[in-house]
Amino acid sequence: MENKRIKILQFCYKPPFPATDGGTIGMNSITEGLLNNDCDVKILTLYSDKHPFQPELMQPSYREKTRIEAVYVDLKPKISDAILCVFLGQSYVVKRFVSDKMKSLLVKTLKKERFDIVQLESIMLAPYIPLIRKHSKAKITFHCPNVEHLIWQRRIKGSHLNFFKKWYLKNTALNLKVYELEHINDFDAVFPVTDIDADYFKEHGCKKLCKGIPIGFDNVEKLPDVMEEEHTLFHIGSMDWFPNEQGIQWFLSDVWKKIHEQLPHIKTFLAGRNMPFWLKNGKWDNVNVVGEVDDSILFMSSKKIMVVPLLSGSGIRIKILEAMSIGKAVVATSIAAEGIMYHDGEDILIADTPEEFVAAVKRLDSDSDYCRRVGENAYKLIREKYDSNRIGSELSDYYRQIL
Repeated sequence: MENKRIKILQFCYKPPFPATDGGTIGMNSITEGLLNNDCDVKILTLYSDKHPFQPELMQPSYREKTRIEAVYVDLKPKISDAILCVFLGQSYVVKRFVSDKMKSLLVKTLKKERFDIVQLESIMLAPYIPLIRKHSKAKITFHCPNVEHLIWQRRIKGSHLNFFKKWYLKNTALNLKVYELEHINDFDAVFPVTDIDADYFKEHGCKKLCKGIPIGFDNVEKLPDVMEEEHTLFHIGSMDWFPNEQGIQWFLSDVWKKIHEQLPHIKTFLAGRNMPFWLKNGKWDNVNVVGEVDDSILFMSSKKIMVVPLLSGSGIRIKILEAMSIGKAVVATSIAAEGIMYHDGEDILIADTPEEFVAAVKRLDSDSDYCRRVGENAYKLIREKYDSNRIGSELSDYYRQIL
């Protein structure tokens, strides 16, 4: 396999393009990295009302290279089905992604073309493994964006939930954990985006090749010509992802009041798609709810300090890497920064309590030289550790090994 191009079928749980959120940026960067390292990549993807398929936004060259095809799946939660799965000990989170139309397209694709690797982008796609095994001799790999059940487990902590919601989340997380760990050895290799997640899988029974492969990232060579507004904080992230909403709730209720009391001149800007009603209609001094922005780089370039107050989640936060890639100073919880190869106080500031957030923001706001130095170090970190072509090369090398 040393000189032969590797043929990869990339199977996605949502369209990887346009790359507008952490998940899509992660999948798309892997696509580009593999294409630039002697790999042919074809994409099959599910799409939903929440994550539509928009081929009109894709460059013709992208469609030509990936030959992307998509199947609609209805992911709107059905309470009766969700509760039934809890009692049956099944994972409703996974079950929603099973589609007869996708099964048909998958079989048709595998019969038509021979692949060396079928790369699944989510544990939600594991139900398709038996079908892939039946119709292909390809190695099946798992490019793992996070440990999915840990996100559900962490949702319970720090949230004000009624008894029913807590009971449902606890059992849903348990069923998902059982499913995820029972099926982790169904893959021929597992590539989580962090060493932390790789170690977790190995400690919980993964016997296959399991290596942390970080998300590759293309540095922005030319930044928008926009003035950076002094004394500003910002957060950007999809607000229909629970950890983001939970984190912003905590930030506004427990952190912002303390920051505003000590630093009344500072303003906060909150951007992201699908802002919840309580956030769009809430009122906090010096807080601006921007909503979805057309250009995330332009938005981030116009503000000073990024805050990422996550209390739950798993994997790696792509938006942090994106901000670091344009030289922004970031204040984040240890959970938010989990998996990033950072040095606290040098290329990012870690803050897990309201008091630590206040101290970090105060230090960056009052010392412009220090703030600039942190941003410069962040930029260097991305250049050295998260280059998409280098990471695509690393992943393709592993693929040549297992083939």
